[in-house]
Amino acid sequence: MTRNRYETVFIITPVLSDEQTKDVIKKFKDLLTDKGANITHQENWGMRKLAYPIQKKSTGFYYLMEFEADASVILPYETEFRRDERVIRFLTTRMDKFHVEYAESRRDRETDRREKPKQTAAGAETKA
Repeated sequence: MTRNRYETVFIITPVLSDEQTKDVIKKFKDLLTDKGANITHQENWGMRKLAYPIQKKSTGFYYLMEFEADASVILPYETEFRRDERVIRFLTTRMDKFHVEYAESRRDRETDRREKPKQTAAGAETKA
C-alpha cells in the first residue's frame, strides 16, 4: 500500500483546561502512531475566534497535524473525531506535491522570520 501525506486541522472546545487540551491532542497523536502513521509536523495555533458560532461557542483551540499514513488509517481516525465531544470541528485533506511544497516553504519562511535579527533605532541587532 502506498503512503500518502495528510494534513488535519481540528478545533477543540474552549472550555477545557490546558491539561485536558493536551490530553485531546495526545489522544489523536497516539491514535495515528498506533496505526503506523508517521507524524511529520504539528503546530499549535492556540485559541482563535471562530468565523461563526459552533455549539454556542465563539472561540476554539486550533491544532494542525501533518502525517504520512496508509489510506486505511483515515476512516478510523476521522470516526474518532466524530465520537469525541471535545472536538468541535475537524478537516483532513490529502496533500498533493504542490501542497507539500507550499507547507514546507511556509514553515521555512516562518523559521527565517523568527530567527532574523531586528534592527534597532541605534543600528544594533537584536534577536526577535
